[in-house]
Amino acid sequence: MTQGLIVTGTDTGVGKTVVAAAFAAALEATYWKPIQCGLEHGGDREEVRTLSGLPSERLLPEIHRFSMAASPHRAAEAEGIEISVSNLKLPDVEGPLVIEGAGGLMVPLTRQSLLIDVFASWRLPVVLVARTALGTINHSLLSIEALNGRNIPILGIVFVGDEMPDTERTIVEMGGVRRLGRLPHIDPLTRANLAAAFAENIRIEDIR
Repeated sequence: MTQGLIVTGTDTGVGKTVVAAAFAAALEATYWKPIQCGLEHGGDREEVRTLSGLPSERLLPEIHRFSMAASPHRAAEAEGIEISVSNLKLPDVEGPLVIEGAGGLMVPLTRQSLLIDVFASWRLPVVLVARTALGTINHSLLSIEALNGRNIPILGIVFVGDEMPDTERTIVEMGGVRRLGRLPHIDPLTRANLAAAFAENIRIEDIR
């Protein structure tokens, strides 16, 4: 089993926190989001705690927490801080580690560095999360190309939203990636409903 994986999205708001929570719960992993931007609802770690049921010791604290819901570089600047990329080192944990990114791949951490370059330095495989709405083919293929360009392995893609068979097939075939499955809209979004939807729709064996 892969000892670490990164859950990242084609854009912000595509559902990667929900997918990260589901993977962390299914793998009984440790969850870590190194950079959190936007604290209006307590941050993504709190949402993952609720949706995964993981104990507190397997929900690692962020390296940076910023109040502003913005790109990391801008949120840091608003608080008079510059993110030190050299401090973004992988934590030493027992068992699998699920890391959640911040926004999409090309978000700047500073005026000179991008999140995707930190991912490349970690040498961990990626689960790419994409919505099924209009525009996702472009966003998904660009994200796949960016990951391939930095030799970051892609475990597969998880779609979120209504079923769009042709769109999903187009991305998988043209991007040359595995389709791990699709999470439908879950209402209400609870731990039990997420676990059931994940077990029914996502092929967890593809990352073992």
